[in-house]
Amino acid sequence: MEVFADYLAQIDNPQHRERMEEVLAWVTKKFTDLKPKIAWNQPMFTDHDTYIIGFSVSKQHMAVAPEIAGINHFSDAIVQAGYDHTKQLLRIRWDSPVDFSLLEKMIEFNIMDKADCSTFWRK
Repeated sequence: MEVFADYLAQIDNPQHRERMEEVLAWVTKKFTDLKPKIAWNQPMFTDHDTYIIGFSVSKQHMAVAPEIAGINHFSDAIVQAGYDHTKQLLRIRWDSPVDFSLLEKMIEFNIMDKADCSTFWRK
């Protein structure tokens, strides 16, 4: 989690910082083979130098970005979890619970779907 320390320190709202810490720590512990990093001023996780999932903070929500393929694959589940989404990300409002089961499925999907991917982003 040290890689995320500076990013987390910049989050002014203590509840938002705590939620982001919780989610990043969960991913780090659950997916020990993923590499945590900061890129484009966002915390993200990679596998064999390919993007798996990223997170960012806004005033109203935490954004989760599993790439377009991840959003498309889980669109119905995202809505069932009570989140809204764009083509690129889903939004978890700060006052909503985090559906860790859904996050786990999205991460596992990207790890498997990108197993043979040799680029950072999907082509």
